[in-house]
Amino acid sequence: MNRKIIVIVGPTAVGKTKLGVELAKRFSSEVINGDAFQIYRGMDIGTAKVTIEEAEGIPHHLIDICDPNEDYSAADYQRDARLVIQEMANEDKLPIVVGGTGLYIKAALFNYQFSSSGSNPDYRRQLVAFVKEHGEQELYERLKKVDPVAAQRIHPNNLVRVMRALEVYHETGQPFSAHAQHETEQSLYPFLCVGLTMERSRLYSRINQRVDQMISDGLLDEAESLYRLGYQKTQAMQAIGYKEFIPYFNGSVSLEEAVDQLKKNSRHYAKRQLTWFRRQMPVHWFDMTEAIEDFPSKADEIYHFVEKSFITK
Repeated sequence: MNRKIIVIVGPTAVGKTKLGVELAKRFSSEVINGDAFQIYRGMDIGTAKVTIEEAEGIPHHLIDICDPNEDYSAADYQRDARLVIQEMANEDKLPIVVGGTGLYIKAALFNYQFSSSGSNPDYRRQLVAFVKEHGEQELYERLKKVDPVAAQRIHPNNLVRVMRALEVYHETGQPFSAHAQHETEQSLYPFLCVGLTMERSRLYSRINQRVDQMISDGLLDEAESLYRLGYQKTQAMQAIGYKEFIPYFNGSVSLEEAVDQLKKNSRHYAKRQLTWFRRQMPVHWFDMTEAIEDFPSKADEIYHFVEKSFITK
């Protein structure tokens, strides 16, 4: 029974999806999604969800498992990912986890214990409405007042975590920092974490180009469809790629301003992803700058590294 796991992490637009498919082909394996928003149906373009053509026949798990009005947490992902990992282990397949949501991936690999208290979807919707009217910074200021310890640990732009911390405080009367998840330093599975990075200016250029391509591919229509269905106050619509268009649909900003904000938020998110993985995970980093022109050579390099240092070890 194979219990080893390969993990591919890194910032948005760096090439994780393509590498995941390539390694899965070479190891006769399958991919487990490690992105918090690719779980939602109907959110395809904005989350850069793998297409049928890009997947090249490789099965991808934990994609399109929820509707956008459903709440889904890191604890839910932990449960679902471990079930898939176990199923693949029973079939002697090597799971390849691919994504940029660090908390989800780490929760699946390590013994995180999540608090189940403080869940209130109605209050969560109130917080979303508050953000819509007053902005993310004002919500973060509320967290700083009731739980300064959690506020220090959570980035102001991590809206999902800010709302979760306020939700726990609202329901239990205790700060989220007192309920915070605990983990052991020992992973539940032997894993190898491959991190992809890129020269900063090239990465930012790719992010900008990707946003332009998403617009050409129909992102605006996709986001507007979710908006018209009444999903604008849901957790799902707080994803980068969707939340930026809500002010445009409301008539408060121009389309050009919304797209510029999307590019800015995506670049900032890429920077935060790199920082998080460098601090939180034992990552073997590979620079993908040259892979823009020569992906096969870089894929060969990473494949041989994984095979030598992990698979045959």
